[in-house]
Amino acid sequence: MQQNTVQRPAEASGTLIIGGDLRVHRLGFGAMRITGDGIWGPPRDKQEAQAVLRRALELGINLIDTADSYGPESSESLIAEALYPYPQDLVIATKGGLVRPGPNQWVPDGRPEHLREALEGSLQRLRLDHIDIYQFHRPDPNVPFEESVAVLARMREEGKIRHVGLSNVTIEQLAQAQQIVPIVSVQNRYNLISRESENMTREQSEKIIDICEQQGIAFIPWFPLATGDLAREGSPLDQIARRHNAKPGQIALSWLLMRSSATLPIPGTSSVKHLEENTMGATIKLAQGEFDLIDRSSKA
Repeated sequence: MQQNTVQRPAEASGTLIIGGDLRVHRLGFGAMRITGDGIWGPPRDKQEAQAVLRRALELGINLIDTADSYGPESSESLIAEALYPYPQDLVIATKGGLVRPGPNQWVPDGRPEHLREALEGSLQRLRLDHIDIYQFHRPDPNVPFEESVAVLARMREEGKIRHVGLSNVTIEQLAQAQQIVPIVSVQNRYNLISRESENMTREQSEKIIDICEQQGIAFIPWFPLATGDLAREGSPLDQIARRHNAKPGQIALSWLLMRSSATLPIPGTSSVKHLEENTMGATIKLAQGEFDLIDRSSKA
């Protein structure tokens, strides 16, 4: 068991059943960073990007999160080139609802016709006949939220989507979407230095995680490695990391995994070495006192 944990460290994160039928390890991989600078165009080193994807599976990761807007399109294409035909237990989650005018530019587009076009493109690039988890990337202020969600519900009925997820949403939007279609995942910004999602207070951001846990919804915190000034030399986070012979980012992942049984962090990278380092974070078990100390420090 110990040897298996070392060889496939993501398995140490535990498991989560998404939508009642997708069993995944609770440490996934976010495939945004395998694209070019500014999340634009192909990667500088395509072979390394593909090696990262293959190595992720070897390390026990069986959920990869991507989006049509990553590149755009580059991330999904790389996943198919590197991993197709896919292992039976691999879950690929992708997203639609953002368009890319240029590097580091992100514009919401929640029009039903765009979401349908985006899904069809993702299916083609990923070489799939349906998407296991298709997430609405960001609510569009120019399109009624329920119209965007309704088209995802229709495409689910058509068999093109297995399960529907949401990203960058509030508690109210989650409840609104649930009136239209079952929601299996929520992907919001949440980490040690940003414990408030967009358009929500910290209290609301914490509450939506608890709601997800209570309702059996996966909570996927994006940008999970952020530690900022919390990792300064001599800080509680730094001391705890040293105690575990670990990096602050690894402790951040361990903390997120302990925060709730619903959390499923998806750290991303374009480096095999960094991927291996991140994944070892799943093997670190914090004491309750260490968790509480980090919790207090990140709220200060």
